[in-house]
Amino acid sequence: MTNETQNIMDIPAEKFAFAQTDKKLGDKKLQTKPVSYMRDAWRRFAKNKSSIVGMVIIVFLLLFSLIAPLVSQYSVEYSDGAYRNVLPKISANADGGFWDGTERYESNLATYQYNIAIGVESGREAVKKEYGTSTVVIEGEETTLYSYRRDTYNAVGYMFQTLTYDQFAALQEYQNSTGIQIVYPVVDKDAMLSSSDANYWYQTVSTGAHRGEAMLDENGDFIPLYLTGPASSYDRYDSLRIAGDPGIDDPESEDAYRYYRVVQGGVEVRVLYYEYYVYQHGFEPVHIFGATGTGADLFTLVASGTQFSFLLAIGVSIVNLIIGAIYGAIEGFYGGKIDLVMERIADILNGVPFMIVAVLLNMHFAETLGVVGALIFAFVLTGWIGTAATVRMQFYRYKKQEYVLAARTLGARDRRLIMKHIYPNALGTIITSAALYIPSVIFSETSLAYLGIINLNNPSEGLISLGSLLTTGQSAISLGFVHIMLFPAIVIALLMISFNLFGNGLRDAFNPSLRGADS
Repeated sequence: MTNETQNIMDIPAEKFAFAQTDKKLGDKKLQTKPVSYMRDAWRRFAKNKSSIVGMVIIVFLLLFSLIAPLVSQYSVEYSDGAYRNVLPKISANADGGFWDGTERYESNLATYQYNIAIGVESGREAVKKEYGTSTVVIEGEETTLYSYRRDTYNAVGYMFQTLTYDQFAALQEYQNSTGIQIVYPVVDKDAMLSSSDANYWYQTVSTGAHRGEAMLDENGDFIPLYLTGPASSYDRYDSLRIAGDPGIDDPESEDAYRYYRVVQGGVEVRVLYYEYYVYQHGFEPVHIFGATGTGADLFTLVASGTQFSFLLAIGVSIVNLIIGAIYGAIEGFYGGKIDLVMERIADILNGVPFMIVAVLLNMHFAETLGVVGALIFAFVLTGWIGTAATVRMQFYRYKKQEYVLAARTLGARDRRLIMKHIYPNALGTIITSAALYIPSVIFSETSLAYLGIINLNNPSEGLISLGSLLTTGQSAISLGFVHIMLFPAIVIALLMISFNLFGNGLRDAFNPSLRGADS
């Protein structure tokens, strides 16, 4: 007997006592709650940070597409040629050199004076900041270029408008009540450099190398070309007059400025278009994303185009999901000759290029179904094949499982086996397939519209596509209006990237065994 054993035997008996005698000891009940399939999938999805970012971008773009057209002051049908190609501007009073509707501009003296003259007469300056001059050689002659920051909204300047007498009276009443000058003196068109351009209110050199340059007086000021005459001959104008008008003190003066000329159907007036726009619409012209070549609001068009892409892609995906799920379930569940015949039909349809299907359906059914109807038909005609193949594979995977065989042994019918035992297990893969199909639809629709295969550019009917906006922007890039193509391209890129990130996250969440596999 060892010393250690002897020491244990020497412990007194009273030292041995039960630690707990009031109740029986046993395994404790589990305190954790069961986790549902969807909750467990969400936990896995939430761990994928890139997928969360993709989901946030998708939600943001979706809200943008739904809310922006509702809160915008403009509609898809709106256009104003006077403000075509104006640059992005956030606020009517923005003047910070960024996103304020201005651009760095270089021109010769004639164009520089042309822009300066707008602000001299009205106070609404087209030239916001001057950077200096530079000398270049053009066709062997030295030319001075003026560099300045130009306000694309104020640079519209003045325009001729033909009004009825009632409209002219209402415009004068508005001027009198607000104190805002809209109507400016009319100009002698015979002396203007261009009789159709209302901004030439001053004398210019009409010929030679300096054609278009302003003729200045001894004080270096512009020399106006206003028509003059006594108020008694032109007594229909009784409103604001510009500074320096002799008619302010003596309306009957021979030198008083005329503010309209009589034309067939009413009067022709020369208006400061910015203020005239406010008078007509009740708000200042501000285009957050700029305007297109037709003067349409790009912000509204991009939002409406994004909304169209969302609705088309989600709608087509749901339809293809339903058709593919039914078709693939029949193939995979019954197999044999049924599967063989149905699979050959799918192979034949899948062999037809989508581009050809879209072109043919657009040519023959666009007039009866409409352009959008023909496009949806083209997507649905072959789009369900991929979903059907996925569902078929899942049914072959699960239909031989023990729980399915047990349910069949207990008398479960085919419909119950499909809906209650196989579909729930294949749901994750099916949903992932549908989610990844959405960016494919958006990309295809955008490409078809961009290439001009389908015409989704019909603002008069409220129809616009991101692809058609890209087409419009492509022609404008050569003119320096990059914003027309930039904003639709950014939205399309975000849609493609975010949907793919989101789809990959769904795949990893619903099918952990496929984590990291190619989609």
